[in-house]
Amino acid sequence: MSAKNESSIWSRVPMKKNLRWKAALILVIVAGCTWSFYPPNEKIKLGLDLKGGIHLIMKVNTIDALNAVTDELVDNLERVLDDESIAFGNIEKVEPGKLVVSGLEANRGGEFRTIIDNGYPAWDVRSLGASDFELEMRSTELALLQEDTVTQAIETIRRRVDALGVAEPVIAPHGDRGSQILVQLPGFDDVARAKDIIKSTAKLELKIARSMALSEDQLTGGLPLPPGTEIVPGVADEAGNKMYYLLERTPVITGRDLKNASSGIDNQTNRPDIGFTLKPEAAARFQTATRENLGQMLAIVLDGSVISAPTIEGVIYDRGQITGNYTTEEAYDLALKLRSGALPASLEYQQELTVGPSLGADSIRSGITASLVGLATVLLFMILYYRLSGLNAVVALLLNLLILVGALAYFSATLTLPGIAGVILTIGMGVDANVLIFERIKEEMRAGKTPRTAISAGFGKAFRPIFDANFTSLVAAAILFQFGTGPIQGFAVTLSIGLLSNMFTAIFVSRFIFDAVLGGRRQVEALSI
Repeated sequence: MSAKNESSIWSRVPMKKNLRWKAALILVIVAGCTWSFYPPNEKIKLGLDLKGGIHLIMKVNTIDALNAVTDELVDNLERVLDDESIAFGNIEKVEPGKLVVSGLEANRGGEFRTIIDNGYPAWDVRSLGASDFELEMRSTELALLQEDTVTQAIETIRRRVDALGVAEPVIAPHGDRGSQILVQLPGFDDVARAKDIIKSTAKLELKIARSMALSEDQLTGGLPLPPGTEIVPGVADEAGNKMYYLLERTPVITGRDLKNASSGIDNQTNRPDIGFTLKPEAAARFQTATRENLGQMLAIVLDGSVISAPTIEGVIYDRGQITGNYTTEEAYDLALKLRSGALPASLEYQQELTVGPSLGADSIRSGITASLVGLATVLLFMILYYRLSGLNAVVALLLNLLILVGALAYFSATLTLPGIAGVILTIGMGVDANVLIFERIKEEMRAGKTPRTAISAGFGKAFRPIFDANFTSLVAAAILFQFGTGPIQGFAVTLSIGLLSNMFTAIFVSRFIFDAVLGGRRQVEALSI
């Protein structure tokens, strides 16, 4: 097409030159929003209340992490003091985050303080006498440990949930106490399995076992435990009986040393088992430990219980096997948990809610019905009351909804039942802006102004009230999002997007329609409003 022909075509379009870029902008937004949410079944994420699934709120027992850190410090100090040839009587954990070193060798207190200051800066040292010292974790480090524990728990849970194949899960901090986690699993209905996979600490340790017996007394003979050892119970059998094991306290391998873990079938027993491979540095350590302990038992400790203790019959390098009375699903889930890593602390369930898929479908149906009825009623009123100008409001309102849905899809926002309520509220607020503009135009026309002048004045005078109303509503929505829970946040998100799109459609698009329709006429005597 030649430039001359193109120019002649544009000259016949009843549109001012500055309307062309507005038309192009509106078309781009319409196309972009349509592309964002199409197909809607794939692009629009549904919340738990619409899709069905599991809602869990749990508390992270951060005291467990503090306990573990304190125990680790006790072990490390015993080793360091021995390496430095500093004699001591005892190192005792008084409570989580606090321990006492007693009977320290005379005149070695300064060296001890230097060891703590240089190697363990998170701990304060206080003298209890000439040879006794108290160590306590600093308050700032304690707060950081609690925060890190919750963060690690969230990441571990996320890895486990992702391995389950749950689409669009929600795993996030919850509440203002800093130790709660919210987990939502849309479309997942096996509550017992979900809780087991999420809550299980899955702390794996492989330790050398010195002996085993039917009771703790038989293991110790009434004598104190040998240094560096501990007693760990085994898993009870079907009759409720269990063995007790005397283990070396320091593990040969932990769950952090695993390179991979997968479920399979044991060739000898034809029962499900879990095979694992080790990282290179752990494999070398494992090889040395098994070579030095041939004929001894290797206890496999999971979450504080010995699940099996096979005899080391040969040197093992980088592979191992965990056997037990597992079903196929249990073996798969245990391998999943081992791959995901151990939780840094135990979890305590505080709230549980299951939403069935049928209830979610009913909610969607009811929400869509309410939205359509509300939309149809509003559109009918606008056309009957404002006549042809009402069609202007109809176009603006439909575009408002298109932008709202497109934005939800583009930003991967989750649509919830309260979110549908936000859509319905957006319809009302969008019409409210058009009503305010139209009434202003009618007032200007009654004052004797021409339609074009009345339209310009009406939009100008209505802008400030519309802006103020939408701005204050946005502030309220921001507060709801900041301090509300999931459903309230869903309402706030939908309302915020609706308010912003309402400003665009009611003021920009509606004014464009008036200017486009009236732009080609030299004189406009009347306006259908």
